[in-house]
Amino acid sequence: MPDAPGRARPVARHGRLPRRRAWTTLLSVVASAAAVLLVSGTSVAAIAGAQLAAAPQTVQLSTDDQSTAETADVTAIEGGANILLIGSDTRVGQFDSDEDVEGARNDVTMLVHVSEDHQQLTAVSFPRDLMVPIPACTNPETGTTYPAAESAQFNTALGNGGVSCVVDTVENLTGLTVPYAGLITFDGVIEMSNALGGVDVCVATPIDDTFTGLHLTAGAHSLQGSDALAFLRSRHGVGDGSDLARISSQQVFLSALLRQVTADGTLSNPITLYKLAGAALSNMTLSDGLAQTRTLVGLASTLRGMSTSSMLFVQYPVVDDPADAARVVVDEAAAHTLNVALQTDERTSLSDSSTGRASQESSDTETPAPSASPSDAAPSDAATAAPSASATPDGQTTTTSSPSSTPLPSSISGQSAAEETCSVGN
Repeated sequence: MPDAPGRARPVARHGRLPRRRAWTTLLSVVASAAAVLLVSGTSVAAIAGAQLAAAPQTVQLSTDDQSTAETADVTAIEGGANILLIGSDTRVGQFDSDEDVEGARNDVTMLVHVSEDHQQLTAVSFPRDLMVPIPACTNPETGTTYPAAESAQFNTALGNGGVSCVVDTVENLTGLTVPYAGLITFDGVIEMSNALGGVDVCVATPIDDTFTGLHLTAGAHSLQGSDALAFLRSRHGVGDGSDLARISSQQVFLSALLRQVTADGTLSNPITLYKLAGAALSNMTLSDGLAQTRTLVGLASTLRGMSTSSMLFVQYPVVDDPADAARVVVDEAAAHTLNVALQTDERTSLSDSSTGRASQESSDTETPAPSASPSDAAPSDAATAAPSASATPDGQTTTTSSPSSTPLPSSISGQSAAEETCSVGN
């Protein structure tokens, strides 16, 4: 759904949000909510519809985006859909931050794109430290108007003008129209992981993060509650300690969650579905167009039966900012390829060895059986080989893609939900 160039945007409005404490890495809730609402089929969407009465807060996007949502016949969806999921962070007293900063931040932003032919879902994560143009926005709480900025840090958009400002920024960056959006808090990750009885993740090398209190031995771990939250928040304990490393580690968890939800009978258990839907919706503020039963049912019905190999997690392509080593800028060539693929609903695949800075194929890792919690894991547990992806005769793992898919540039990192990967400690 490409955006019309040069369209004027009226000031967006949204309801006053409660001031809640939230951690920087809310991708857990973002993608967990997407997993529940978008791949669980009609049954969970109907349950989620019944839960909407308990989620009274909604936000309003720009007039053009709102009109697109209102006129779309989602229950009989004949085209694609774009949903922006935002994790907010007030950054007041947050101990995973180098400093306390007043104001909301969209430190986690994920664009979920469902292709026109319903054959692929692509979840694009935008780094929080990405320097991008941000349009003029009016803060819905204070009425302050922020002028357009040619280059500003991506995660300041929410504080400038609320959800609609983040939507406008992503639309300008990708050329897509985004009629649906949700603002999500971190609480849901604990509730949702508990409802599932834990999510099994693989750790290639030990993770020791004193900032989040996460300490995991190499091997398989079943994470839920505060342990799951700590895993998803961990930046200092994975890869090179960067936000980009954290994104790839989160993709390990989210892919495992999707495989688990679609393979272990969860979708046929109405009690578990009800708990999952309730956990997601009780921690979300939805745009008006998304806060409708027919929309949720339509989106879920559209993706019912989609293979996890057709669900891609990708990081928006970036390179180091030459003006600031702590920031990143858009990799223009790779971003153009990704944007066009999304705009034209081209079926895509990731190149071999496309995992990010803090993940690797599980075929390279020996893991013991999942432990109930980090404290139960023991280095001396008997090691068993984790299930692996297909391998070439020389032993190198490859990514299987559809004959009709177009490989994305090798500089774009990520994985399909079907790939079994492990998080790498630093």
